[in-house]
Amino acid sequence: MITPKNLIKHELIGLDASVFNSTNKSYIGLNGKILNETKSMLFIKTKKGLKRVSKKNSVFIFMLPNGKKVKVDGKRICYRPEDRIKLKVRKW
Repeated sequence: MITPKNLIKHELIGLDASVFNSTNKSYIGLNGKILNETKSMLFIKTKKGLKRVSKKNSVFIFMLPNGKKVKVDGKRICYRPEDRIKLKVRKW
């Protein structure tokens, strides 16, 4: 089960996400469903199509299945998905 405490170690594909802040100002406010993920990018399906957003330079808000919203700095999730699941994470 995804909780705010284990979100950065969990699978992100399928979650709703929005870009809270980014160095690329055109991405701020972008929201949709995460379709794919690489080490440095999230692929978000929006109403205007598929957008690629850099993890390192952005802050995201993820909507959990239970309705909670969690803000995460992209630098915290800037790993390959299979490596991020294995991380030992301190409290954040």
